[in-house]
Amino acid sequence: MTTPATRSVPLVETTGPGESRPPMELADLSVMIGGQGGDGTLTVSDLLGRYFLRRGLYVYTSRNVLSRIRGGHADASVRASRDPIAAVKSQVDLLVAFDSEAAEMGRAELAPHGFIVYDSTTFHLDLPNSAGFPFATLVGGPLGQPIFKNTAAYGAVSVLLGFDAEMTREVIQERFRRRGGEALEKNLKALEIGRNAALEAGGMANRYSVAAGDAHDQILTTGNQAVALGFVVGGGRFFAGYPITPATEIMEYLQRYLPPLGGVVRQAEDELAAINMVIGASYAGARVLTSTSGPGLGLMTEGIGHAATAEVPVVVADCQRVGPSTGQPTRNEQSDLAHLAHLGHGDFPRFIVAPSTPEDCFELTIEALNLAERWRVPVILLLDQALCQNTATSRRFDLSKVEIDRGKRITAETAATLAHYKVYEFTDDGVSPFAPPGTPGLWSEVTGNEHDEWGHVSVNPANRVRQMKKRMEKMVKARDELPPARLFGPSDAKIGFLGFGGTSGPILEAMRLMEKRGIPTRYFQARTLYPVPVHELDPFLKSVEVAYVVEQNYSGQFARLIREALPWHYEKLRSVLKYDGYPFRAPQILAEVRELANAFRAPPILPDGPEVVDG
Repeated sequence: MTTPATRSVPLVETTGPGESRPPMELADLSVMIGGQGGDGTLTVSDLLGRYFLRRGLYVYTSRNVLSRIRGGHADASVRASRDPIAAVKSQVDLLVAFDSEAAEMGRAELAPHGFIVYDSTTFHLDLPNSAGFPFATLVGGPLGQPIFKNTAAYGAVSVLLGFDAEMTREVIQERFRRRGGEALEKNLKALEIGRNAALEAGGMANRYSVAAGDAHDQILTTGNQAVALGFVVGGGRFFAGYPITPATEIMEYLQRYLPPLGGVVRQAEDELAAINMVIGASYAGARVLTSTSGPGLGLMTEGIGHAATAEVPVVVADCQRVGPSTGQPTRNEQSDLAHLAHLGHGDFPRFIVAPSTPEDCFELTIEALNLAERWRVPVILLLDQALCQNTATSRRFDLSKVEIDRGKRITAETAATLAHYKVYEFTDDGVSPFAPPGTPGLWSEVTGNEHDEWGHVSVNPANRVRQMKKRMEKMVKARDELPPARLFGPSDAKIGFLGFGGTSGPILEAMRLMEKRGIPTRYFQARTLYPVPVHELDPFLKSVEVAYVVEQNYSGQFARLIREALPWHYEKLRSVLKYDGYPFRAPQILAEVRELANAFRAPPILPDGPEVVDG
């Protein structure tokens, strides 16, 4: 069977004789790579991200994969910009397609000036602004394995985008050096095969000029990796969990980082075992963490309630995905909040904190560990799939600011001075000093049953009332120590946004687009979700005329919590919701805001006319 010939059609009109076509200069570029699971789409995205990082650009990558080992459509996007970004661009400038399905799906998002590079080994596109190369065939002979087609495609793209040849090779060396000499050598050969194919095609080189940026001294990381690093740096030494998308990488990273520091990582048989393992390790004196997603969180619910009643500090990283039940394991959603805020049967204290960037993930993981031990409560670190798994540029984590607070812990020296030790002693702030088992001279009984100060099971009604108040009032007394919100935009803006987690990037980008139209806005990026930060939300809501709560679930769970806590602001709140499994893009927020403003006769946000697009 003859493979389709290499083909290249100009992106813009051909210049006249003797004239050279200048490259299209890009300051905000989006590349989508699509194919079947196993084609290496994520590898191409990773290589491009590494190159753009070296060029001083802000980078954001996203993934769209099915919940399977191999096969089924998979695509990845990488965005590079001179300006800070944390969202997918609304249109694709360059599409790399390994099969016809990827080409068909990607074309729907292609910008008018967009270009398609595709693997012509098995299919052909009769489209302008496209170029086909039989990548699988080109590498299959010399290297013996068609799988290297992804690196060859990276090579062709590097020519199209005018990459520096030496820097392009350095990215390959950085990415594959750890896999050994043979893997590195084959990938370097595949790179040159792809570059040469593009150079020989004619009219391919330097179609785009990727402008360098000033975002230097940045790292490229994910929320999951940042959580793992925060746990290690924050003194965490015991992790137990069960593999579940999209939380699994936290355990995988910790398996690499934690044992060399004397820490322990345990893969439990299920989430029931995981939560009880960390409860036991925490009671023994270790700083602990477990990670899960919606289905696993359901299984952990009773254990979290037990930890709260027994006043054993635990931190649970909940990496949200589409629910209910199995839902869509690889898709993005923020629909666990209602469950977490009303977690379990009975009343017990818990803190829910929500990072929005990898740097925030690192810092709030450490803060969650401090809060859990300082107040002896469960702390939920609430993330979402996009934040957990999408890669973004971040400032290097500042280790000099790390502070470890283990709360009121009784040492052997202090124990020697005590006349008695009550593990649930009543105190002014509701926090009882804690002595791990084995502290010389001390003995205690810890239980999830209602108990007295000594830890003995009790059904005395007066004791019950006093113990309940002791535990529940921690949520009031800890208010000023919980992570404060971050505010963006001018203080006199009358249009407000509220959000948390992975919605923050699209919200900030939407605000920049509105600012270009002369419309100032404010953003309340919540970092503590529960207890609801009334003391922060009230002045923010008083300062605006309308507030759009942007979240990814069907029922507006964050907006509902705010309305319950601040009913006097009920009419100001408008829900901007998305629940199709894909993260927000800035124009989608703008479109929703305009529609809601018209429907509720709120201040007009955007005039009628062509849709605003980013880039």
